[in-house]
Parts: sequence; structure tokens; C-alpha cells
Amino acid sequence: MKPARVVAFAVLALFSLLMLAPFLWAVNTSLKSEADASASPVTILPKGGYTWEIYARIFQMGDIPTWMVNSLIVAAGVTILTLVVSTLAGYAFSRLDFTGRKPLLALTVASIMIPGTIFIVPLFDEMLAFDMVDTYWGMILPQVVAPVMVFILKRFFDSIPRELEDAARVDGAGSFLIFLRIVLPLSRPIIAAVAIFTFVGAWNNFLWPYIVTNDPDLMTLPVGLQTVMTGFGVVFAQNMASAILAALPLIVVFLFFQRQIIKGIATTGLGGQ
Repeated sequence: MKPARVVAFAVLALFSLLMLAPFLWAVNTSLKSEADASASPVTILPKGGYTWEIYARIFQMGDIPTWMVNSLIVAAGVTILTLVVSTLAGYAFSRLDFTGRKPLLALTVASIMIPGTIFIVPLFDEMLAFDMVDTYWGMILPQVVAPVMVFILKRFFDSIPRELEDAARVDGAGSFLIFLRIVLPLSRPIIAAVAIFTFVGAWNNFLWPYIVTNDPDLMTLPVGLQTVMTGFGVVFAQNMASAILAALPLIVVFLFFQRQIIKGIATTGLGGQ
């Protein structure tokens, strides 16, 4: 192996360790007792040994399986509806010529810069008006509109050769059939990347599900874990264990779909290309 490749691998390994360090520290802390986790000076290896006591306590105090199922329902619902809305909108902006196309596209791009927290109060009032508070739909629908995903998909659709669509039109295919039979199959990498990013964002979303739900049986995992956090003293081990439980499903998703994520980023130029 050439010296340059050895140096490159060493540098990459070092950066990988630096990126993994916070996660490894969280896992290590979550397996300590609260006494060892809050001891001073801080030690890597706990004096009392590792224990699953904190995880067992969290499962006893909260309904983790129900919260995980709720998070899965909400995240899957948001992902599916976002894909439907964003792919159709992205294709319309990319290929269809309709009145007001350019102003609508400019408005969509400009809305990316608007913080989502600004809409919380009117969205909550709307959910009250439609009687969607404490419902799955109340958590899902406000998260469906994703201007950044529309813009990303539009840019990808722009790169698809128009000759393919022209050939399909010669055979009598309409715009919707072209979208289903030609554009979507060619867009699998970007669609997979958008789906994964949307799923992760919906799974991690704490603020909106926290605001729109009061029923413990409908709480998502990030919201539910907050209900088992004690308000007395600093609970480092419990905080870290809660974070690990919330992140564990996302780690599994990444391990299964990491190729699609990397391919989607490389294909769409999200990596800075």
C-alpha cells in the first residue's frame, strides 16, 4: 500500500473516532450507576462496574414499546405523505409549464429560510379547529410540507434527459404516466435519500408532538422519554440512556440503508458538488 493511502486511511480513522466519541461516551455513561456517572473526577470505567439498572428503570417508569410504535406510525406517515407531495410538486416545477410557476417556485425556495417555530401557534389553532389535537393526523399533517425536499427533487428531475419523456409522448403517454413509469424509477436514489432524511427528522421531532399531544398513549418516543425524567438533581446516566433509546432505531435504519443515503447524496449534489 502506498504511503499516501496509509496516511489517508489514518486520517479518516482518526476523524471517525472523533465522530464516534460522543456516542461511545453516551453509551458508557448510560451503563453506569447514577453515583458513578455523577462522580468527580469523571472516570471512564465505573468503580461499581457496568449495570443495566438505568435502562430497566426507564422501561419500568414509561411505556417504551407504545411510544416506539407511535413514533414509527408518525414517522412512516410523514415520510410517505412527504414523498407523495414533494415528488409531485418537484416534477411539476421541473417539467410542467403553468401560470405562476416561477413565483410559486421562488416562494417555495424562500420558505426554506423561514423557521418552522413561527407556524406553531397558527398550526395548533388549526388542529383545534379540525379537532385533530391528540390524534395521529394532528402530529403527521403539519410535518408533511417540506419545501427543501421539493427543491431537491426538482433539481434532480431537471437532470433527467427530456428525450426520454419525448419518446414516451410519441408512444402516447401522458405526463402522469411518464412520471410513474419513467421519472420515478430513474429517481430511486434521491427518493430513498429524501425518505430516510424525512423519517429521521420526523422520528427526532420533539416540539410539535409535545405541543399537540396530551394523551400518554399517543406520545412519541422523544416526548414520552421526557415524562420519565426526574426533576430532582442531575441524572447523567438516565439522560444518556434515554438518548440512546431514542437514537437506537435510527442507527438501525442507517445501517440498513447507508448505501442509499450515500448514493442519494452523491447523485443529487448534496455533498457540495
